[in-house]
Amino acid sequence: MAKKTVASLHEGSKEGRSYTKVIKMVKSPKTGAYIFDEQMVPNEAVQDFFKN
Repeated sequence: MAKKTVASLHEGSKEGRSYTKVIKMVKSPKTGAYIFDEQMVPNEAVQDFFKN
C-alpha cells in the first residue's frame, strides 16, 4: 500500500526529469591541478556544457 501512495505522489511531476547532473574535469589555472565542475543543467543544454 505504501508503494501505491508514493507512486501516486510522483505521477504528475515531470520537472525533475528535465534536468541532468553533469560533471566536467577542468584544469585549475592557479595550481594546475584538476578540479571537477558539477552543475545541474537542462537536458537541452548538456551538449553546450561540454563544448565550453
